[in-house]
Amino acid sequence: MITAVGIIVSFFTSFFATNFTKVTMDNVEGTVKWQLIISTILMSAAVVPLILILPDQFVVGEFLGAVSSTPWKAYSCVACGLWSGFIIGWVTEIYTSNAYSPVQELAEACRMGAAPNIILGLALGYMSNIVPILCIAATIYISFTFASMYGIALSALGMLGCLPIALAIDGYGPISDNAGGIAEMSGLEEEVRRKTDKLDAAGNTTAAIGKGFAIGSACLVGLALFGAFVTRTNIQVVNILQPLEFSGLLIGAMLPYAFSALTMKAVG
Repeated sequence: MITAVGIIVSFFTSFFATNFTKVTMDNVEGTVKWQLIISTILMSAAVVPLILILPDQFVVGEFLGAVSSTPWKAYSCVACGLWSGFIIGWVTEIYTSNAYSPVQELAEACRMGAAPNIILGLALGYMSNIVPILCIAATIYISFTFASMYGIALSALGMLGCLPIALAIDGYGPISDNAGGIAEMSGLEEEVRRKTDKLDAAGNTTAAIGKGFAIGSACLVGLALFGAFVTRTNIQVVNILQPLEFSGLLIGAMLPYAFSALTMKAVG
């Protein structure tokens, strides 16, 4: 039901974006940001009636320690995921948009040469993880306290509630990026390239916002799936001090770097 409501909210959000504003190359990024704001606010209100289907009091997480929960606690779990997704998207925009100081400072560093560009670019990328990680950590703590692993699952659904909007924002990036590349390879006049550059700048930001939603929700869903796994298999303790478990952690942590290297090499 949360997902169904999210589809309806996304429909109305798109209606707001396309019928109440005239979208130009100068306000594309602002329009996308307003879609994020409107969808989050509408979704926060639209989920409230859904809690009526829950009992006044229910117990969840018997395996991990029973937690007595209420409909409003369940709503809080959804809201935590929803607003964490919004904050992650907003912070991502700050770190990737050319309208804010982080990217402007990095552009200034490019004048000094390739080495400062790479060093400061990596530093900027690492810094951009701080707020999203804190948001996800707070969401996990609050959701687990309110409704155990069921709360974690609800928060993941909340973050993915407006998935159509998140996917539309994410899909805009490569479209505008490829449009700029086609314009350049086709040898079109400078005016066309100037327009596609503006759209490309907005597209890079929107693509990054979409990735933030994907990564944040994947973290929550991964935790929920792990909880379901240990519940079904009746594993009482996962001891990371055991050699096999610790080796698995190391290999798992290595995999993103291996996949990143392969994809970067393919693009290169």
